[in-house]
Amino acid sequence: MQQILTEALAVAAPRRAEGKVADYIPALARVSPDRLGIAFAGADGVVHGAGDCDEPFSIQSISKIFMLALALERVGVDLWRRVGREPSGGAFNSIVQLESEQGIPRNPLINPGAIVVTDALIGEQGSADAAIEALLALLRAQSGDPSVAVDEEVAASESETGARNRSLAWFMKNFGNLANPVEIAVGAYFRQCAVAMSCRQLARAGRFLAFDGRNPETGEVVCPPHRARRINSVMMLCGHYDNSGEFAFRVGLPGKSGVGGGILAIAPGHGALAAWSPALNDSGTSAAGAAALEAVVDRTGWSVFF
Repeated sequence: MQQILTEALAVAAPRRAEGKVADYIPALARVSPDRLGIAFAGADGVVHGAGDCDEPFSIQSISKIFMLALALERVGVDLWRRVGREPSGGAFNSIVQLESEQGIPRNPLINPGAIVVTDALIGEQGSADAAIEALLALLRAQSGDPSVAVDEEVAASESETGARNRSLAWFMKNFGNLANPVEIAVGAYFRQCAVAMSCRQLARAGRFLAFDGRNPETGEVVCPPHRARRINSVMMLCGHYDNSGEFAFRVGLPGKSGVGGGILAIAPGHGALAAWSPALNDSGTSAAGAAALEAVVDRTGWSVFF
């Protein structure tokens, strides 16, 4: 596996020049596009990594996967009355689509859908701080690293430039699909996206989705098997916005990208992969990160379509 990861980075390295970093968030605009790392965490707990796999980065929308798992645990299937499960086929922050569908986001992995999920978790936890602490507790426990935390500088930077997300939240509030005040819901959303993790930490944290919701080392049931499978299905269909079909075509694994340049990919029955390279394609997915994951699947045969 170590050799496979090293080879995958070599294949992907030229793609670092493609795309650009998420410069609309000032704190992310300063990250070098030359960074490239990858890690794999399997059932035995050993984490293999290559490149910049130990450098923390802003996980951004990858956080939506873990918040979805928490919200489904606490709210249950009633959550699906407030958010759909279909691919968006458009931008992750489309106001037009949200308005035409009367405040019901197409899926929980686009921005308005994730804000609804966060809003639901805030309601169950009793406060925004408690919801973020629940997310951090999950990430720390599954990564085995208590140092995982919110990068408050990134959170503040997102808040300062978050007019679009506030607009989405106000649309949903107008349609009765936001229970908490807009600023509380989006404030928690900005903080969840600003969690910083390395590829190694992220790969370990996502392993339960590769093993029917169970931590393969401890046997802990993080979520029921049916829920893990459904989260994986949403990742496959919606994890990269209007680039989801291309990712499925080339990589063939459930995955979730973030505009910080990270990608979490799940290889069912094998483990979790995390790749990071900050330069994004037009759809907001790391160009080099996706190429590295494609190279790993080419060498392992882990695509779910084989």
